[in-house]
Parts: sequence; C-alpha cells; structure tokens
Amino acid sequence: MKIYVPLDSAAVALGADDIAAAITAQGADVTVVRNGSRGMVWLEPLVEVEVDGVRHGFGPMDVSDVPELFGDLTAHPKALGPVEDLPWMAGQTRLTFARCGIIDPLSLDDYRAHSGLAGLERALGMDGAAIVAEVTDSGLRGRGGAGFPTGIKWNTVALAQADQKYIVCNADEGDSATFADRMIMEGDPFTLIEGMIIAGIATGATKGYVYLRSEYPVAIRVMNDAVRIAREAGVLGASVMGKGPAFDMEIRVGAGAYVCGEETSLLNSLEGKRGVVRAKPPLPALEGFLGKPTVVNNVISLATVPVIFERGAAFYRDFGLGRSRGTIPLQIAGNVKHGGLYEIAFGLPLGEIVDTIAGGTASGRPVKAVQVGGPLGAYFPRALFDTPFGYEEFAGKEGLIGHAGLTVFDDAQDMLKMARFAMEFCAIESCGKCTPCRIGAVRGVETMDRIAAGDAAAIPLLTDLCDTMKEGSLCALGGFTPYPVMSALTHFPDDFATAKEAAE
Repeated sequence: MKIYVPLDSAAVALGADDIAAAITAQGADVTVVRNGSRGMVWLEPLVEVEVDGVRHGFGPMDVSDVPELFGDLTAHPKALGPVEDLPWMAGQTRLTFARCGIIDPLSLDDYRAHSGLAGLERALGMDGAAIVAEVTDSGLRGRGGAGFPTGIKWNTVALAQADQKYIVCNADEGDSATFADRMIMEGDPFTLIEGMIIAGIATGATKGYVYLRSEYPVAIRVMNDAVRIAREAGVLGASVMGKGPAFDMEIRVGAGAYVCGEETSLLNSLEGKRGVVRAKPPLPALEGFLGKPTVVNNVISLATVPVIFERGAAFYRDFGLGRSRGTIPLQIAGNVKHGGLYEIAFGLPLGEIVDTIAGGTASGRPVKAVQVGGPLGAYFPRALFDTPFGYEEFAGKEGLIGHAGLTVFDDAQDMLKMARFAMEFCAIESCGKCTPCRIGAVRGVETMDRIAAGDAAAIPLLTDLCDTMKEGSLCALGGFTPYPVMSALTHFPDDFATAKEAAE
C-alpha cells in the first residue's frame, strides 16, 4: 500500500508531519511517500492513497482520520475520489507544475520516469546560440514580476566576453500571496536544477546560485538535498551528465530583507554586502555577481525551461495571448473559498479566476477588490474583471501581474486602510538608497493619515507624491508602491469619503 503525504510547507503547517507519523505508526505494510503539494491548499493536508495505479485523495486530513485509511476507503469521511478528476486539477494546463505533488521530490529515478532530464538531454546536443534561440522563440518571459523576455537576457550574457559567468536564481519570494517558487522547490527541485544547467550551457556560465529566503526552511532542506543528489549522480559537476561542460551550483540563504527580491540588491547580498539597490547601468547581464556577466532569473522562469526543451518552443508558445506566452501559475489567496496554486495559459479573464476557480469569497460576501502582483500591485474592482490575465493587458489598466499572486477582499474591506498598509510596507522595507522611496513612503503614510482624519487637501498631495515615487525610484519597491494607492483612490472613492465630506 502506497500513501502520499505532502512535505509542502502549507501542508506541514496544517499537520502533515503528524499525519505521516500516524500512518507509519499503524504498523501496516505501507510505503509513505512525502510528495509536494497539488496546490489545493484548502484541502491540505491532502493524503493520497494509490489504488490500482490511481491516486485517490482524502482531505483535509487530521490525525484522527488516519485509522480509517486502513479500512473501506470508499466509506472514509474525507474521501474525495481520484485526485486527477477533481475540478481544480482537471481544469488546469500543468506544464511547469506537471510533476509537483506527483513525484517523490528527492528521487532522481522518479524525476526521470516523469520526463525529467529529457529537456537537458536535448539541450546537450545543441550549441549555446541554438539554446538561446529556442528560449527566445518560446516567448518565455520573466515570471518574477518584470516580464522581461528570458531569451534576450540569456543572449546578452552569452555574447558578453568574460573569464567567468554565473546563473543566479532569485528564490527570495517575498510578496504576499505568492508561493509558487516555494512549491516548486519543495515539490520538484530537480526541474529548477535542470533549468539552471541549461541556462549555464546556453550562456557559458559554469556556476549557479539559488538565493533562497530564510523563511523557507523546508525548501532550503529539499534544495540542498537535491543539489547533493544531482552532484552524486553526475548531473552536476565537472561534466554535466558526462556529456556537457562543467556546471555546479549551491544554495545561499538570505537574511530576510524584502528588497533583496530586487535583482541588484540580491546580488549585493549574495556578495556579502548590504542588500541595497544598485544603479543601472551597468546591467547585471554585463556586470552582475562579482562584476561578471550574470543571468538573474526567477525560480519559475528557470523551472519552465526544461518543459520548453522537452516539448519544443512552438508547443510552449501556442499557449497564451499577445506577448504573454505559455502558462502562468496563479497563486490565489486572501478571502477566498478555494485558495491555492492553479496553472493555466495566459488570457483567462480576472473575473473567471476569482468567481469560478477561487469560488468567490470565503466569507460569502461580495468581492470588492482583487490585488494582483503582491503588496505593490493595483486593486482591481469588479468593473475591471473582464481584463485578460496578461502583462500588457494589466499594464493597460494601470496594473501589474508581478509574480501572479492574487489577494481577494470582500465588500467589508476599507481600501484606504489597505492602501496605507502598502505605503507603510514600503516605508519599512525601503533599503534607503533613493530619496523617493526612503522619504516619499514615510511622507505618504503621514499624508494618508491626514486623509483618514478628514483632510481633503491632502488628497492632491498624495497624488503628486505618488507621481514622484513612480518616476524617481530606483527599483520596483518605490516605483510600484503608488499602484495600490492610486488604484484605491481611483476605484474606491467612497473609502476616502470622510475627507471629502469634511471638505464639503
């Protein structure tokens, strides 16, 4: 009997370790596999039992539910049926997350059995220019927020002349409502390693680093183990799989600064310096880690590369709309009935994501707003729910996709308070490098407090301040903080009514 219990942090926080121990304690002839999460967080811990080759789900499980797993499974009170048939799973296009929740994350044999390393095998038969062209043709863009074309970044590093080049994976996932990076590192770490190796072959880089946030202890452990296993198997090291050039990598743990999610701050931290933003130029692609040409990509960007090489650039490019090609892992959180990770092709209307996939609010009250793109994203009202999920489509509505985290609010939420939180967040997390962010955010909080107290004259001051921050900040922290503030002012004027009424 084979039973799968997630080691994913969300499941562990809800008692998965205790459930795994309780299953083992039954003393039956059972094999417990600690897999990643399927992404249905509202059902965690989700236990799966393999029956005649089909995995049946049970959840959300509690330790008291374990004994009944060894009886009539059809009568189990938490029985959900075959996991692949659940609506949440059946409606997805899982490419990057195809193995997540299915395989044993630290079994290289399991990874190979599910098409792992097939992309790398193909890449090893190509030269660097052909690899870069394949990534460029796929339309893959950075999944960390900026949406910059991955192939262009790789090409810049490939053409740079240097005695040493680096691949740096930005795994400092600090935005609220984002957990895709963590899930892939915990549930399918070898796909990230494979993607980094392919990036190294493409650009001539021989060394890679994963900069991983300290708040992810499970991901740190799994990634370190995966790197060790890959090195022992000859996937990493002096010759990639005994066929390719040298490429090795290591895991580095950050110290908890939100601003280190910005690539130049990350590079400073990686070098042992204070995590502050660097001015551009020079670009990291030309002068990055230790002053050498460096590819800095997000976890999901790199973890998607093996799919492109296994299935081909045209296959991946056929998904999506406009300049947003392929799939995007939506991370749905906040006041929702069904929160979790849902991978789908770009282009789905925001309203369908919120109302159909997420199932509306957990409170049962009407949806008031959705913040897309983390704490610096704009608040979209229902009037904008017809917006297709794509980079340019959101930018056209003064919003951003960012890392594709969605936070849902019901009609009881005060958007003035939420906008103030965003501004205060920036004030706390600013590295202090540039004046608009360092001082502007502090003045912004003070100005919003004036508005909340009924001072309508402070509203135009806030607007001017946001314009200054937007144009003058060196990085996304200060530059995007105006998005939630201005969207709250624009779309939810009633929440600023106290000041307006006082003025009247």
